[in-house]
Parts: sequence; structure tokens; C-alpha cells
Amino acid sequence: MSSEPVIGVLAMQGAVREHVAMLAEAGARAVPVRRAAELSEVDGLVLPGGESTTMSRLLESFELLEPLRARIAAGMPAFGSCAGMILLARQTLDGRPDQQQLGGLDVVVRRNAFGRQVDSFEADLDFAGVDGTVHAVFIRAPWVEKAGDGVEVLASVSGVPGVDDDTARIVAVRQGAVLATAFHPELTPDVRVHRLFVDLVRKAA
Repeated sequence: MSSEPVIGVLAMQGAVREHVAMLAEAGARAVPVRRAAELSEVDGLVLPGGESTTMSRLLESFELLEPLRARIAAGMPAFGSCAGMILLARQTLDGRPDQQQLGGLDVVVRRNAFGRQVDSFEADLDFAGVDGTVHAVFIRAPWVEKAGDGVEVLASVSGVPGVDDDTARIVAVRQGAVLATAFHPELTPDVRVHRLFVDLVRKAA
């Protein structure tokens, strides 16, 4: 593989163009993915934000659900932000009964944990593997309720307005080549989280 990995962005919902731009700045060739044939051509995949139950249904409609599960199980790097984190989890709380999971992360995620759109907020986070703080934008964000032994916690947040207690909530995790954030790094000019994922893709190859 060249030093410029080919990374797909699941192009069904969410800030697809923003992720494509960030990946390009981080040193990857980014392409939209809507079909299984397109998925087979990429070295890694970003699952952007959106509405996780809708994205789940679209994956089935476009016959991408099983191919994507298989690629992730076989070791393809994946990065999910917000709804992407929910899809990558092995279990979702407060989701629809028919919601499908990709199972790339041994985590239990609570959907819309920080509240509705009006409860959106921003915070500066200490993020493992990144020098300095990361400015994080949370929009109808989930959090990780439970993480398995093989999951590395990269960032947590506490003291959030509207949340009843000051418990530190897990908002970024990594398991092997699978990375996920509850927030939207593509909505800031900071490319470091995307660069971390591009490096994961290079190492996986």
C-alpha cells in the first residue's frame, strides 16, 4: 500500500464532505462509499454522524450491512463519529428493537445520552494519543455506558450542563483498528483525530 491509504466515507447521511476534506488533509485519499463494490476497494472506512436507526436501515437497503460486518470482523480499520459510534457498538441502549449493530467495538452505548439537539454542547477534552486538548462538538451525542476489557478509553467528559451528576462519561474509545468518538471532529478545523485514524489504517496494512 502507498503512503496515501484509500479511506471510504459511508455516504448515506451526515457530514460526508467534511470527513472527506479532513481525511485528505490528514494524508489519505478519501472516497464516498454506498455500494459493496466500493467498500471492497478501500483500506478503511469512516461512519459519520446522522441518525443511527436510519443509517442501520439504509445499510440493509443498500446491501452493505453484511459486507461491512465481514470487513470489520476481518480487521478493516473503521472510525465512527456520533451515530457511527452507535453502529460500531455491540449493543445500544435506548435504540429501536430492529436497529442493527456492526459489532466492531466491545462496548455498550447509550443513544442520545446527553439529550436532544437543544442540549448540544462543546468541551475541551484530554485525548489519549493526541498532544494537547481536543475541542469536541457534541450534537445529540451518545456515551459509552460500558467498555470491555479490550477497549482503550481515549477521552471522557464530566460536568456537562443538563446531566444530573458529575460522573465522567466515556466519549472516545479504540479497540484494535476500530476508533469511535461520541463527538464530531469533522466540525472543527482540528485534523488530529482524523490523522490518528489515518495512521491506524497505515499500520493495519
